[in-house]
Amino acid sequence: MANKSAPILKNTKISPDAEDGDDNEEIIIPSVPSRFAMLISDEENEDADTDNDEDTTTTTVSSSSKKKSNKKKVQSSKNKKEDDEIDLLLAAIESTSVSTKKGDNKTTNDEGQDLEDILKGINEKFDEKEARKDKKKKAKGGVDAKTLDLMKEFQKKREEAILKAVHDEEEEIRLEEAFQKQREEKERAEKEKRDKKKQKEKERIQTKKKEGTYLTKEQREKLERARIQLQAAGIQVPERNTVDNGEKPIKKRILYEDRRKKTPGNDIETEKQLGGKEESLKNNGEQESESSGDESSSEESDRSDSSSEDDDKNQLTPHERVRNRIQRRHENCESRRSLEVLRAPVICVLGHVDTGKTKILDNLRRTHVQDGEAGGITQQIGATNVPLETIRERTKMCRNLISREGEFIIPGLLIIDTPGHESFKNLRTRGSSLCDLAILVVDLMHGLEPQTLESIKLLTEGDTPFIIALNKIDRLYEWKGDNEKNVELVIQEQGSNIQNEFDKRCNDVIVQFAEQGLNVALYYKNPDPNEYYSMVPTSAHTGDGMGSLIAMIIEKCQTTLAKRLSYTDELQATVMEVKTIGGLGTTIDVILANGHLHVGDTIIVAGQEGPIVTQVRGLLMPESNRESRVRNQYQNYKTIKAARGIKIAAKNLEKAMAGLPLFVGRKEDEVDYYKNEIQNILKTALSSIKLQETGVYVQASTLGSLEALLEFLETSNIPYAGINIGPVHRKDIVRASAQLDRKPQWAVILAFDVKIEKDAQDYADSVGVKIFQADIMYHLFDMFLVHREGYKKEDQEKSRHLAVYPCKLRVLPEFILNKRGKIICGVIVEDGFIKLGTPICVPSKEFIELGRVVSIELNHKPLDIARKNSEVCITIEPVGNEVPKIFGRDFDETDLLMSKISQESFDVVKDHFRGDMQKSDWQLMIELKEIFNIL
Repeated sequence: MANKSAPILKNTKISPDAEDGDDNEEIIIPSVPSRFAMLISDEENEDADTDNDEDTTTTTVSSSSKKKSNKKKVQSSKNKKEDDEIDLLLAAIESTSVSTKKGDNKTTNDEGQDLEDILKGINEKFDEKEARKDKKKKAKGGVDAKTLDLMKEFQKKREEAILKAVHDEEEEIRLEEAFQKQREEKERAEKEKRDKKKQKEKERIQTKKKEGTYLTKEQREKLERARIQLQAAGIQVPERNTVDNGEKPIKKRILYEDRRKKTPGNDIETEKQLGGKEESLKNNGEQESESSGDESSSEESDRSDSSSEDDDKNQLTPHERVRNRIQRRHENCESRRSLEVLRAPVICVLGHVDTGKTKILDNLRRTHVQDGEAGGITQQIGATNVPLETIRERTKMCRNLISREGEFIIPGLLIIDTPGHESFKNLRTRGSSLCDLAILVVDLMHGLEPQTLESIKLLTEGDTPFIIALNKIDRLYEWKGDNEKNVELVIQEQGSNIQNEFDKRCNDVIVQFAEQGLNVALYYKNPDPNEYYSMVPTSAHTGDGMGSLIAMIIEKCQTTLAKRLSYTDELQATVMEVKTIGGLGTTIDVILANGHLHVGDTIIVAGQEGPIVTQVRGLLMPESNRESRVRNQYQNYKTIKAARGIKIAAKNLEKAMAGLPLFVGRKEDEVDYYKNEIQNILKTALSSIKLQETGVYVQASTLGSLEALLEFLETSNIPYAGINIGPVHRKDIVRASAQLDRKPQWAVILAFDVKIEKDAQDYADSVGVKIFQADIMYHLFDMFLVHREGYKKEDQEKSRHLAVYPCKLRVLPEFILNKRGKIICGVIVEDGFIKLGTPICVPSKEFIELGRVVSIELNHKPLDIARKNSEVCITIEPVGNEVPKIFGRDFDETDLLMSKISQESFDVVKDHFRGDMQKSDWQLMIELKEIFNIL
C-alpha cells in the first residue's frame, strides 16, 4: 500500500512553552485514531486468510470449478478497490499543512471541518468492512450439507435401533410363551406317566402284601444295618439283592456332561435364544445374590439347579440327578470365591504331651480351660473363637510383621485344641483334616519328642502348613520376660549367658528338624518363608512371644493361604462331640469350616443305628474367647456363618456319632442322597473296628475317644469283644456277661468318660461283671491291669504244680553224695533252667524217670532256681511208689539229665508262666518237644 508509512495521528498537543502572541506557535493536527491501524491490519489479515483459504482449497480439492475461481477474482478486485479509497483518504490528510500561524483561526477551522469529513468517511468504510467480516464469519460457522446428511443418517439409524429393540422384546415374549407352553405340556405328560407308574406300583405292593413278601423301606434299612453290624462282628453274611420287593433294576446309562436331547428345526434356535436369556437372568441373579447375602445366593443356586434338571429327568437316574445338582452347586460356589472375603482359619495345636499346648491357648484367650481337664491333659477336641479385637490387642507390639500395613482381612481365628498324646492318633488325624494351619508346639528344653515326630509326619503327609512355637523359653536360667515387647527385642535384652544358651538349644532343635528333612529358622532370621518353616520363641507362662505368634499366623493366612480361606457358600462341617446339656437335651458340637447354617435346616448326621435326619432347633455359640468344651452361657443365633465352633440343638441326637461330617439337605431327594453317603461312611467306620470272640467290653463317650482307647488296647495286647458309645445300660452288662462262660477275667467293661446307670451297676454286681470307670485313659488301663494280674496270680497258683520248665543237666562225678534212693549229686546246668519240683528223666536210657527235684543248693544255701552254666547240688526224690534208681547202674555221668515235659505242662507254661521264659528257653522247649514226640 502506498501510504503505509504515513504517521499515525495522535490527539492535539499544545506545547507547554508556548506563549500568547508567539508567531512560531505550532499546532499538531489531531491524528487518525488507532482504528485505522486495526483496519489496515484486518485487511491484511483478511487478505492472508483469503490466500490461505485458497491454498487450502487448492490442496484439498484438486478439481475446483471455474465458477468458484472467477468468484474469488471478483472478490479480490473488490477488496483492492476499497483499499485504494482508504489510501486516497490518507493522502488527503497528509497533504494538509501541519503547521499554521496562531492568528490563522479561520483556516484552522476549515481544515478541522475537512478532517471530520475524512474521519467520517473512514468510519463508514470501517463499519462496512466489519459487517462484511461478521457476515463472512457467520457463513463459516454454519452447518454445511455434508454434516446435515450425517445427522439425518444418524437419526434414521437411531429410529431403526429403537424399532429393532421393540421387535426383539416382542419376539422374546413370544418365545417365552412358547417355551412355557412346551414345558407345561411336558409336565402334564410327566404327571400322567407318574400317575400311571404309581398305580402300577400300588397294584404290585398289594400283590406282594397278599403273598406276604412285602418289606417297607424302614424294614429294609433295618435289615441292612443288622447285616453291617454282623459283618463288623466278624460274621460273614451274603450280600442281599439290592433290588427288593420285586422291583426291576434301574438300567444306568452312560452319563455325558451337559448332554441335552436335540430337536430338529426351529427348536434348536429356540433353545439357543432361551439359553441366552437364562444366562442373562443367571448373571442378574448372581449380582442380586452378592448384594442380598448368603440366603439369596443359596436360593439362586437352588433355582439354577432345578432349571438345569428339567432336561435331564428322562435321561438320568434320581441318584445321578442329585449328584449332578450338587456338583453344579459346588462349581457355582467356587466361582464366587474372592481373595478379599476371607473366613476365619481353623487352627490346630499339635505336639508332645505336656509341651504346653493348652497353656498357649489359655494365654491367647486369658482363660484356664486346662484346670478343668482331668489330670491337666486335654481329652477331647475343643474349639476356641478368638475375635478380631483380641488379635489387635495382642499384636500391637509387632504389627510390622504383617505385610499389608497391619491390615486385618480375616474376621478372627478358630482354634482347635487337639490332644497331643500318642494314644489319640485318630483324634488328631480327624482334627487335622479340618485344619487350615497348625501350631506345632516344641519344648525348647527337650527338643523333638516321640509325639512331636508323629505330629510332623501327620502334617507333612497331609500337606498342612504349620508354624513352630518354641515354647518354655522362660525355663532358661535368669530369663527376664516382657510380654509387651516383640520377643526378638526381649531376647536381645537378655544377658550374654542366656543368649548363648538359647542359641545352643535353638540350634539343637534346628538340627533335629533337619534330620526329619525339614528346614526351619527363627521367624526374624527366615531367609525364605516358602522354603523354611518359621519358629517363634514363646512362653505360655509369661506371655513372651505370643503376640509375634499371632502376627505370624495372620501373615500366613492373608498371603499364602488366602485362596484356601476364601469364603464359599458350600457347607463344610464336622461333628466334634455329642453332649447332653441341661435344658437343651442332647446337642452336638460342630466345627463349621465353611458355608452357613440356619435354624430350621434339615441336617443329616451319622448315628449308632444308621443316619439321623432332624431339623435344627437352635444354633448356639459361647461367648467370644470361651471354649465350647467349658459350660457357660450360650447365645442363640438364627444364622451362623463360617468359620465357627457351634452347638446345635435338635431332636433324636441321642445316638449321634462324633467325628463324622454333617450334611444339609435342601430338597427331599438330597436327604436320601446324603443318607446313603452317611451309610457308606458308617459302614467303613464299623468295618474298621474288628471285634474278637473273647475280650473286654469297651464303652466311650464319642467315636474318637472309642477309637483312641481301642488303639491303646491293641498296643497293650488286650482283646475287645464288644463296643458301644454312650452311658452304660443294663443291655451292655448282658453283652459283657457272655464272657463269664468263656474266660471270667474278660467279663469287664471299660467305661471311658461315660456315666453308669444305677440299674446297670446293680445287675453287674449280681452277675459278677466288673465295671472300671475313669476320665483318663491311663488310669482306666491301670485298673484293668490290676484286675488281670489278680486273675493271673490265681490261675498260676492253681496250675503251678503242672508247670515244667526245660533244662539239660550233666552230672559231676566227683560230687556224688548219694547213689540210691534220694540221689544227691552235683550237676552243671548246660541249657535252660531248673526249678524245684521239676521231673527229671534220662532220655538215653529209654526215658527212665529218676524223680523230682526237691532241693537246690549252692555253697550250702538253698535256691529256688538255677540258670544256665550254674554248678549246684540237687536232690532227686522218687515220686510215689516208683522203684528208686541207682547211679552207676541205671545211669552214669555220661548220660544227660533232662526235664520231662508233656503237652499239658507245655500248655500251662505257655498260658500262665510265659513271663518266666526267655527266648533260649523256648528254643530248648521246642527241642524237648521233638525228643519226647510232643506234637
